[in-house]
Amino acid sequence: MHTTFAETMMGQARLAGEERSRQILLDLAVEAGGLLSPWRDVQAQVTGRVRIDGWADDQAAAGTMRIAPVTARRIRYTIDFVTSDGPMRLDGWKSVSFARPLRSMTTLPVTITDRNGSITGEAQLRFDLWRGIGPMLASLRIHSDPLPPGALPGKAPASVPPARAYLSSRWRGQPGRLEVWYTTLTDPATGTGLWLHHELVAPNGGGRAYTHGWAAVFPPDGAPALARFGPQPWRAPGGGAVFASGGVVMTPTALRGSAGSGHNGRTQISWDLTGNASGTPLFTFPRWAWEREALPGAQIVPVPSALFHGTVRHGGRVIPLAGAPGATARVYGHGNAQLWAWLHADLGGGDVCEVVAATSTRPGLRNLPPLPLVRLRVGGRDWPRGDPILRSARFIARIRLPTWTVLGMAGGHRIRIQVTQPPERTVAVSYTDPDGSTAVCRNSERADAVIVLQRNTVQGWRTQRRWRLDATAHAEVGARE
Repeated sequence: MHTTFAETMMGQARLAGEERSRQILLDLAVEAGGLLSPWRDVQAQVTGRVRIDGWADDQAAAGTMRIAPVTARRIRYTIDFVTSDGPMRLDGWKSVSFARPLRSMTTLPVTITDRNGSITGEAQLRFDLWRGIGPMLASLRIHSDPLPPGALPGKAPASVPPARAYLSSRWRGQPGRLEVWYTTLTDPATGTGLWLHHELVAPNGGGRAYTHGWAAVFPPDGAPALARFGPQPWRAPGGGAVFASGGVVMTPTALRGSAGSGHNGRTQISWDLTGNASGTPLFTFPRWAWEREALPGAQIVPVPSALFHGTVRHGGRVIPLAGAPGATARVYGHGNAQLWAWLHADLGGGDVCEVVAATSTRPGLRNLPPLPLVRLRVGGRDWPRGDPILRSARFIARIRLPTWTVLGMAGGHRIRIQVTQPPERTVAVSYTDPDGSTAVCRNSERADAVIVLQRNTVQGWRTQRRWRLDATAHAEVGARE
């Protein structure tokens, strides 16, 4: 069961260095788990519009709302949005006073900060009780959430910041860091696969950071095509972008650029795409590992299930995309693994399976077998429950090409994942770490995969769900060579 409602607030904002105030509007849709009660402490998801005259009008803003009017005497709003100066965060709360309940419940002071946490503005918003209470009550809905047949025994993802919060760069100028944004998708009309890889490298020893990357197209009627862009000296991206390298730009909702140069100076691959950045991030690694940077490297999928629209051009062909399913993932750490395998399988209807199996390059760890981290999201529930690293003790990965497998058990269920990357549908790409060492990744955005989930019953193991992906799985195997 969950509750939804809408809320609109207006007020005045003053940006840093400005004397004149600007009008600010929050027009929000709120979704909270369970029934709302003043005695509960609820973490809700927020989406909607943030408008500040002459500076921002983001209609895809997203964040969280903590609703705890009695237990904490607070209703807190944390919303990420995009301005003409880049991504910002709005943070503020209504301090509930029982002496002045109406005023305290309708007044919201907020602070606006940039990605570095510097204050860029402050605002005071108000909820118009007489004009707003009617539409707010009319928007209130209580939804039942029955568990669908065959659903996983796991739990719904915990309340976390939205996808946008996990797309911004984590790099803060440290040497010896590697940061990657990569988007993969499949065109449902032609079966073409696309891989867009954006990379920031900060060399060991304090060398100048640079950006580069590549694009690869996997047509159903020919060999994959790969083209690189960069390197370019790193510059902080502006205009709401999370990555920029020359003409290649990535924002939370758009990807555009070109790579390579063919005959007569013509670009080999170019793209101009839009996609939604909504939904709940999928933590392949534990959330703490990503947020605290506690491991040599970690991966996360901020956008595990998205639909992309736009065009891709390569080899004189134009591929229009309309509702192409795909995902955007991130990697951040000190470099690539010693050995790794990766799978993203779109199972339809927002269901996905994500696998990362890797061996670290650190001394004492590089001789260990790959550590498989598996996340299966079906019907809005994630399996296995709990910390992925602790769960990995009951999983095993056998990594080789063209076929690699992952087996594991958790919570009365077991899973078998088999991935095949046919050589004719696979492209090899060389990687360079911040320390100058290299690896080779073999990637296919037209891989095959079979995923079988079984349940332990009194009659023995019984197949609960089975998925087969023919040339629509996204996968790769990387190694030091």
